[in-house]
Amino acid sequence: DVLVEFYAPWCGHCKQLASIYDELGEKYKDHASIVIAKMDSTANEVADVTVRGFPTIKFFTKESGRKVGDYSGGRTLEDFVAFLEGTHDTEAEDDKADEDDDAAHDEL
Repeated sequence: DVLVEFYAPWCGHCKQLASIYDELGEKYKDHASIVIAKMDSTANEVADVTVRGFPTIKFFTKESGRKVGDYSGGRTLEDFVAFLEGTHDTEAEDDKADEDDDAAHDEL
């Protein structure tokens, strides 16, 4: 899953968000299934993604059949973390890791 900030270098709101978004990126830099990204929308375009204002934040999920979602929550670090943690079934991810560990132990 990827959370992307589409920004413009001259945008005041984007500049205010920059340190929070950078901190969010640091928090998730080693996460197995969440990527935090940002893209200069004045220099790049993405097909099928509409950016009407800056910053625009979109959530791209790995689940098949789901579309790109607009992030409309708060702009604090806590808001972003709550959103991202709410999109993942961490218990299921932990169960999968436990199963992988069990499988490795069964080989002996």
